[in-house]
Parts: sequence; C-alpha cells; structure tokens
Amino acid sequence: MRGALLLAALLFAGSAAAQDWQAVERVEPYGVTGATGLEIYQSIGARGPKLGVARVIAHTGFKLTWTRKYERQGNACTITVNKPKLIITYTLPKLKVKLSEPLKSRWDTFLAGVTAHEKVHGDFIKDMVKEIEAASVGMTVENDPNCQKIRPQLQTKLGELSQAQRARSRAFDQVELNDGGNVHQLILQLVDPS
Repeated sequence: MRGALLLAALLFAGSAAAQDWQAVERVEPYGVTGATGLEIYQSIGARGPKLGVARVIAHTGFKLTWTRKYERQGNACTITVNKPKLIITYTLPKLKVKLSEPLKSRWDTFLAGVTAHEKVHGDFIKDMVKEIEAASVGMTVENDPNCQKIRPQLQTKLGELSQAQRARSRAFDQVELNDGGNVHQLILQLVDPS
C-alpha cells in the first residue's frame, strides 16, 4: 500500500511538473479557391504543404527546445531542470472565395474534420514532450562528474520517444486516410456529396 501511495505521489508530481508549461499552438493558413468541391480539392492539391515530394491537405509541425540544468551530485550527474518550449504549427487550407449553400456547409464540415485530425497529431506531440520530461527530469548517470556521459544517454532515450511518436502518427494517418477512413470520407463528401 505504501508503495502504491509513493507511486501515486510521484505520478502526481510528474503531472504537476508537466503542467508548468503550455504548448503554443498556431495556424498557418494557405489559400485555396474553387467554385465546386472538386475545384477546391484540386486547389488544395496544387497549393497544400509539401511533405517530401507530395503535397498534402494539412500538416502539423513543431519546434521543441529545452531549458535543461545538469548538476553534479557527488560523482554523478543529474538533470534537475528540464523545461520544454513547444510551438505547434498547423498548416491548414483557407478558402479565399465566398461559397453558397450547400457547398459552404460541406466546406465547413471538411475543414472542421481536417482541423480535428491535425489536432490529434498535436496531442501526440504534446504527449511525447510529457514523456520526454518524465523520462529526463531526475535522470542520473553515475561516474559522470563532468556531465558528459549523461548527454548521449539522454539523446538515445529522446530518439526512442521521438520514433514512437512518429510511429503513432503514421498508424493514425493510415487509419484516417485509407478507403473508408475519416479523412477519406471528408474528401468524398466535399468532392461528391451524392
């Protein structure tokens, strides 16, 4: 029972520390035009953000920096401060023309769905940052009085957490973008509502 209380206290302390920071979220729109759902979708295809060689409907990117304090404790090195600064940028389409019904409602539904999809990617990024914070605050490496050994060990852990976040995002996209998936349905409803 005492171990469970200690674990609960540590989890609470970790969640309290994680709430000392807030991600900055911003939208970077790109303009699209069209008088039909198909024309709008073609405009998205021509103007959407590039991901590799292809253009996509929307994209979630981020910039993550840290304020870290490494302290010598005896013959060991410990990370005593690890505060993130996270900026998440959602690149989303923005219509440059006025639409009449029923196309306006279809566009609004499409944009709300795409935005919700990208926000999930943003949540995955926030989760990763919280995991990095939890894994690194208090991290200690023995026989490292000059705090040299701890840095590569930390980078290895950060790489693992980053790869896990990317895999999670790819798996989510695979479900959402496949035939019958949520984003696939949004596209179909925008282009051909029948």
